[in-house]
Parts: sequence; structure tokens; C-alpha cells
Amino acid sequence: MFKTTTMKTVRAFSAFCWFLLPFSFAKSQSSLIPKYEIGIHAGVFVYQGDLTPNQLGAFNTMKPGFGISGTRNLNRSLALRLQLIRGRLKGDDGKYEVPAWRQQRNFNFKTPVTELSGQVLWHLTGLNPNEAGIINFSPYVFGGIGVSFLRIKRDWSRFNTSHFATQPSVLNGLAADINRAVPKTILVVPAGAGVRYGISEKLSFTLEASYRLTGTDYLDGFSQAANPDRNDHYHSLTVGLIYSFGKRNRFDCPVIRN
Repeated sequence: MFKTTTMKTVRAFSAFCWFLLPFSFAKSQSSLIPKYEIGIHAGVFVYQGDLTPNQLGAFNTMKPGFGISGTRNLNRSLALRLQLIRGRLKGDDGKYEVPAWRQQRNFNFKTPVTELSGQVLWHLTGLNPNEAGIINFSPYVFGGIGVSFLRIKRDWSRFNTSHFATQPSVLNGLAADINRAVPKTILVVPAGAGVRYGISEKLSFTLEASYRLTGTDYLDGFSQAANPDRNDHYHSLTVGLIYSFGKRNRFDCPVIRN
């Protein structure tokens, strides 16, 4: 099932890239844009899975994260980005009073996350050079594929066996989960949107939201005793500072110097 899901995701991402291709040539090439960019990023990571009733994720256990990135601008519309991010994820049934059974189940987990991904960025209105006196906002969307390295620590020591005595699916599921090794490496598909604002000729500020699709239900260490029909995911909200360098000329040709 994981292989099928991954292949479908890769095919969808490939189709997305082909869809963007004509837009990259349709945009005007008349503006000077930076050829390369490096960035630093910081924000929060949010776990989304079986150990939270919130469909948007466990915001009450969100953890800090930070990262670095390198970007190659292909033109005003498209860019390729390599990103390395380090963060943490945590989920805890005991943080929720509703529904009441969560404090009886009391599963919890935590893990560091080291994520390396390659992404395609599409600047929706075209990337423009930063110029003094001009307000320069540039919204963008992105998608890619990557790998996350984990060290999952799960805890079921506070599980109230008597409360679930009449629910053998939970008890049998927990036994199956305990005997199942947690993943150390998972494939992820990051996708999201952001906006950048030029603050000087070479510096830009970014605000970005990124969602990670995964192919595993063991990100939190539990599946059969929780919800085996739904995979776990995570997302992040970050701010960043981008440094641009390496100018192009207006027609993407080498600059001729006398």
C-alpha cells in the first residue's frame, strides 16, 4: 500500500511539474533576477495523527524547528530548492479531556525530525528584483519529495487496561503495535505556500506554511490500537531570511564585458 501511495504521489508531482512548464516560458524575462539564493528558517512543527482529536493537528504540543535552504532560480516563475530542516514532533492523549477515553488510553510519543527535501517553487506573480522604494511581495506555492530521519520514543505506560477491557480491538491492537518496529526513515511529500517580501537589494523575508504527506501510520508509534485506516502527517509554519546573489542579464544570456 505504501509503494502504491508513493507512486501515485510521484506521478501527481510529475504532472504538476509538466503543468508549470509552459507558465515558465510565458512570463516576461525582462527583469533582472537573482540566480542563486540561500536562506535560514525558523518556526514550529505540528504533529497530525491518532494522538490528537484536532483534525488540523496537535497545536498544544507543537515544537520548534529550524533549517537552511539553497535555491536556484530558473526564471521569474520557477525555482529549484534544496532544504534541510531539523525539528521535533510530539503527541499526547493525556492533553485532551474530550473525549474522556483519551486520558484513559494515554498514549504519547516524541521524536526529533531531520528532513532533507528537493522542491519546485512556482512564483505566482513572477519573481521581481528588490528595488529601493518599491513594495515587492511575491506569493508562491511549492511541492517536492524528501526523506525524514526519526528517533521515535513511544509510551503506553499510563494505558488503563481495565477501561478498555470490553474493547478487545484496542488491547489486541496495542499488542500488535508493541511488536511492530517503529520507522527510522520515512518518505515525505512536502507541499505548501508562502509569501516573500523584499527588504533590501539582496535580502528578503519569507512566511511559509508546509504540509508533509507521509506513507506511514507509525509516525507516533501507534496504529492498530488507534486508527489504522489513516496515516499520520505533520506540518510547519516558518519565517525565513533569504540572501540573493548571482545576477542574470535580461535575456538569460552571459553578460559580455569589455
